[in-house]
Amino acid sequence: MALTLHRRAAYTFGIANVSYLSLRTLSSSAIHINQTQQNPCHHTPKTRTPLEKQFESWIQFLKPGFTPAEVNQALRAQSDPDLALDIFRWTAHQRSYKHDHSTYLTIIQIAVSGKRFRHAETLLDEVLAGACPISIPLHNSIIRFCCSRRFLFKRAFDVYKKMLNSQDCKPNLETYTMLFNVLLRRFNRLNVSYVYLHTVRSLTRQMKALGVIPDIFVLNMIIKAHAKCLDVDEAIKVFHGMGLYGCEPNAYTYSYLTKGLCEKRRVALGLRLYREMREKELVPSSSTFMILVCSLSMERSFRDAVDVVFDMLRNSMSPDLLTYRTLMEEMCRDGKGDDAFELLEELRRKDVSMGERTYKTLLNGLHFTSQD
Repeated sequence: MALTLHRRAAYTFGIANVSYLSLRTLSSSAIHINQTQQNPCHHTPKTRTPLEKQFESWIQFLKPGFTPAEVNQALRAQSDPDLALDIFRWTAHQRSYKHDHSTYLTIIQIAVSGKRFRHAETLLDEVLAGACPISIPLHNSIIRFCCSRRFLFKRAFDVYKKMLNSQDCKPNLETYTMLFNVLLRRFNRLNVSYVYLHTVRSLTRQMKALGVIPDIFVLNMIIKAHAKCLDVDEAIKVFHGMGLYGCEPNAYTYSYLTKGLCEKRRVALGLRLYREMREKELVPSSSTFMILVCSLSMERSFRDAVDVVFDMLRNSMSPDLLTYRTLMEEMCRDGKGDDAFELLEELRRKDVSMGERTYKTLLNGLHFTSQD
């Protein structure tokens, strides 16, 4: 009897696939009616929850003939993502109504911000299956969601390909920014980075073919990708072409290039770029300082290495133990042990971050290296 009443109530609402909230409400009503028929003397009315009351009030607010704009307004007014999802599903099954790209964009944003990720994936599938006309903001929103979920990495590029093949929904700068960014996150091992560098090159070519003008953020990501894979010639080529897009290199640009050049053992050019950025009063990252010090030390360019160390200290950054050890041990191996001892004492006075333990470790290392 309860099942029959439930089905009858569902058709009364006009819902082919009732949402969780509607199902819960209708099932509770059916059970209550069944209990009332079994116990005719018991007439206690069912108490509706606040969520059910809100749902019913919004259903009454959406008069027959409502539009996607009105549904969008109703969705955005909800503080509870589950209630918004219920309204979205209920409206989808009403006659003469169809969701458009704006309502799908709103509900996906609500589902993601409310951490209803499974619902967001279902909505994503519906959009890709053609549930509504495509739009750039909607597809960018889907790509952003896919980029935030590691296992949806490939889906982000599926959406991108769909945009690329469309007539009126081509990728824009926001699209490429998200895709380059998610690719760079995977550049954690050199052998893996080479695989993804091919994708970076493809995206760069497609972006140019579409006439999308990159900004400094995108150009820096392209430079970083090439520099991490030691493809420094291509990175420098992008660096020299930045002016064509009205972009000026910043500290990140120079840092990525300097590190890539040092790792490629083109230290002289790395030092030149470092000096160029310092002339522009740009400050490199601490990792850039340290890799430059180590590279110069191994090239026996001790004066330049020491200058970089003191420049680092002036900018409130301290080299780590490995950097100090590389500099001083290379000086000792080159017969400059006395200079290394003097330098250590000077660094002890100027580097407030150098603890006693670090100092003794370096001192013991110098004694050992000098004996060799």
